[in-house]
Amino acid sequence: MNRLLDRLERMIRPVSVPQVTLGLIVLQILVFLMAQARRDLIGQLDLVPDNVLRGEIWRIFTFLIIPPIGNPICAAFFWYLFYLMGTALEGYWGVARYNLYLLIGFLTTVGVAFLVPDHAVSNAFLQGSVFLAFAFLNPDFELYLFFLLPIRIKWLALLTWISYGVMAVTGDVSTRLVILASICNFVLFFAADIGYKIRGARRRMAYQAQLIATASEKEFYHCCLVCGITDQTHPQMDFRYCSKCEGACGYCMDHLHDHTHVSKTEVPS
Repeated sequence: MNRLLDRLERMIRPVSVPQVTLGLIVLQILVFLMAQARRDLIGQLDLVPDNVLRGEIWRIFTFLIIPPIGNPICAAFFWYLFYLMGTALEGYWGVARYNLYLLIGFLTTVGVAFLVPDHAVSNAFLQGSVFLAFAFLNPDFELYLFFLLPIRIKWLALLTWISYGVMAVTGDVSTRLVILASICNFVLFFAADIGYKIRGARRRMAYQAQLIATASEKEFYHCCLVCGITDQTHPQMDFRYCSKCEGACGYCMDHLHDHTHVSKTEVPS
C-alpha cells in the first residue's frame, strides 16, 4: 500500500497546491459572507449529481467551498481547527502527500455521490477525515474547546468514530456511502499503522498475562509448617515464627498456638 501511495504522490507532485487548506478556508469565508445576502447561494453550490447531469458541472468542485452551517463564532472556530490540523499534516507529510490525501477523499466522495444521484452530498465528512488523520498521528494533542476546555484529541476522535458508526447504522444509503468514501483516504494511509498497533497491543496483553501468571509462581517469603499455606497463596494471612521451635519455623495464625514444637533434629531443610 505504501508503494502505491508513493507512486501516486510522485504522479501528482508537479500539480500539487501548497497551502491548500488555507485556500479552501478563504473561499469558504467568501461564500459565508456572500450567503448572508443571497440565501439561495448554498443550494447552487452543493453536490447534487442529478443537477450535475443536467449541466451544472461546477457543483463537482464548489461543494468543497461550502462553509460550515451555524453562527460566525462556531464557523470561525471550525476554520481555525481546520487550518491548524491541515497545515500540520501538510508539514508532516509534505505538500504532495497531503494533496493526495485530500484528492482521494474528494474522488471517492464524488464517485459514491453518483450512486444516489438525487441526494445532496456534504463536504463535512471529507473535512472530518483531516481531523481523524491529525488525531491518529497526534493522539495526545491537547485541544482547548472554544479555547477554554482542555481535552485530549484522541477522545474526540473516538466520539467521531462512534458518531460515524451510529450514522452508518441509522442513516440512509447516501449517508452510509459518503461516510465510507470519506474514510477511504484514512484507511489507505493508515492501514499498515493500525495493523502494527493491533499486533503491538496483542503482544502487550500477552506479556501482561504472562507477568500475572509468573507472579503466582514467585518464591514465597513465609510458609506455615503445619498446613503449607504461604504469603503468596494467602496474602491476607499473618505469619509468625515460634521462639520455642529450633530454627526459623513459621506458622500461620491458625496454627501458631496449637502446633507441636520442633526440636533441632526435626528442623526442616
